[in-house]
Amino acid sequence: MSQRTALEDALAFQIKAAKLPTPEREYRFHPTRRWRFDFAWPELRYKLAVEVDGGLWVAGRHSRGAGQLADMEKGAAALLLGWRIVRVGAPHVKSGEALEWIEGLLRMEAA
Repeated sequence: MSQRTALEDALAFQIKAAKLPTPEREYRFHPTRRWRFDFAWPELRYKLAVEVDGGLWVAGRHSRGAGQLADMEKGAAALLLGWRIVRVGAPHVKSGEALEWIEGLLRMEAA
């Protein structure tokens, strides 16, 4: 299991403070691969997942070619299983923009 980051914990706090439905964390979505989403709402009609990409400016996993290719494979597999995926970085979490996107998608689900 992946270790939770401070950035993920910050987003979890924002989601809770906004009184949004509680997501599952580190949700294993694929039947055979060990892939997980940082946040997931699997019970929704249009399943929603949020991936928090850290280390974008420090040669972290998500900024290297191999990491990006792996993320593409994971994302394509998730789409084929009916997931909507939102990828966010530190600026989106810190500004509240990620929370706005999540709120908007959850509102769409309720409509």
